[in-house]
Amino acid sequence: DNLSDTLEKLKLSGSDCTSDKLDGCLDCLLQALGQNNIESSEKIQQSGILQVFASLLNSQSSCAAKIAHIIAEIAKNEQLRIPCVDGGLIPPLVQLLNCKDQEVLLQTGRALGNICYDSHSLQAQLINMGVIPTLVKLLGVHSQNTALTEMCLVAFGNLAELESSKEQFASTNVAEELVKLFKKQTEHEKKEMIFEVLAPLAEHDAIKLQLVEGGLVECLLDIVHETVNSEKDEDIAELKTASDLMVLLLLGDESMQKLFEGGKGSVFQRVLSWLPSHNHQLQLAGALAIANFARNDGNCIHMVDNGIVQKLIDLLDRHVEDGNVTVQHAALSALRNLAIPVVNKAKMLSAGVAEEVLKFLKSEMPPVQFKLLGTLRMLIDAQAEAAEQLGKNVELVERLVEWCEAKDHAGVMGESNRLLSALIRHSKSKDVIRTIVESGGIKHLVTMATSEHVIMQNEALVALGLIAAIELQSAECYLESAKLVQVLHRLLSDDKSAPEIKYNSMVLICAVMGSEPLHKEVQSLAFLEVVSKLRSHENKTVAQQASLTEQKLTVQS
Repeated sequence: DNLSDTLEKLKLSGSDCTSDKLDGCLDCLLQALGQNNIESSEKIQQSGILQVFASLLNSQSSCAAKIAHIIAEIAKNEQLRIPCVDGGLIPPLVQLLNCKDQEVLLQTGRALGNICYDSHSLQAQLINMGVIPTLVKLLGVHSQNTALTEMCLVAFGNLAELESSKEQFASTNVAEELVKLFKKQTEHEKKEMIFEVLAPLAEHDAIKLQLVEGGLVECLLDIVHETVNSEKDEDIAELKTASDLMVLLLLGDESMQKLFEGGKGSVFQRVLSWLPSHNHQLQLAGALAIANFARNDGNCIHMVDNGIVQKLIDLLDRHVEDGNVTVQHAALSALRNLAIPVVNKAKMLSAGVAEEVLKFLKSEMPPVQFKLLGTLRMLIDAQAEAAEQLGKNVELVERLVEWCEAKDHAGVMGESNRLLSALIRHSKSKDVIRTIVESGGIKHLVTMATSEHVIMQNEALVALGLIAAIELQSAECYLESAKLVQVLHRLLSDDKSAPEIKYNSMVLICAVMGSEPLHKEVQSLAFLEVVSKLRSHENKTVAQQASLTEQKLTVQS
């Protein structure tokens, strides 16, 4: 058996082998691996020759490339990767990455890639041994060598999946090298390979900024320009990848602000032109980009003053009937963010944003429902007239009450509750409260008062306080059946309740005592005891309210 003889020879002479003889043996092994990889690999491993290879792997050896090639072939077999590690092959292979010979580099990269394939722990070991800066340097030096370049890209793609790699990548000039390489590519496959490395790396904020400074955005905009009208599958895929990556770069605060350039930036202007596009992918990326630019008040105010709202309304209008859900969601996200600054609210309301958003009330898609609710809630903040108008809209209020029961979608449920409360808090209107009472909203506000989020508890209590102060008579039976008084007793007795929760619960107790059935309930529970304890509460406002409430309870009893 030729292979067995060769292995025997190699084992006997090992590192004393003359280079010609060694060369012949290695050729024989490569030939055997080519004919039957699995069987030959197992024989090689059983022979114990891997340890000999470890001692032969150095940059002085003329056979380093062939040995690395043999290891790369063996390590294609999953069950032989651990023996390669146990044979001590990783440290000498990592050392070889510093050699000048391109064939050695290529086979070494393949060998390491195959040994560590799919093993996060081995990849982490490589990162700790410093392979990232070495590979980035190789990419820069050997950018003319296609095979080596591809080897580096594959390695980056695998290593970039590990969180621990991102810091190391960020401290190299990988962004600059990848952008340089990207600019040179004409073939779709090559661009795709680089994209696959860029996407995971661009999740790191420092690398986002480096990619922006390295000129990646201009490349992406060019791709969009070239592929936007194409019907070819690969162009459609490239357009999606480029526009998605563009949006990802805008998720970093510094990279986003750099591209916004006070709203004068050419990138920002190009993205604006995507909104009226006929291409859904571009509309989506445009709306997401606007939502990302709208992450601080300054940008939001500038965009609203420069007519962005109408562009988003026009976009949404094209997606009302059987629209694209992702575009609806993205455009609503943008509007929600734009509505955060106080000065934008009235402008957006008078531009008709609320009416546009209400067109999507029929949507059965939770992500769209969630953003729709958030947008309306932002818009009516401290806008009494708008809150009153929306709060008297029976169709809206009934939909909110329905969504308050969306147990499968906690986000939609929470936002519906918050909007119900906001309509009351910002309008302080009798008509709004009546609409909400008649639509069955009370029980949801009482449940909301027991939420795990203090902010939601508080919003619920303030809304219930207004109901009790303005419209107690028509609400009393609903407050009773929702067990409001028991809930308030629980909140006041619970040491963990926040000071504002205790305060607003006491205000509410005083308010509901104007109702006979609720008053009876208050008397039947030991409220005086709980309240008088709170007179010594460390929070002065709570202590004062406890004294007032105690007086009221005493007088009324």
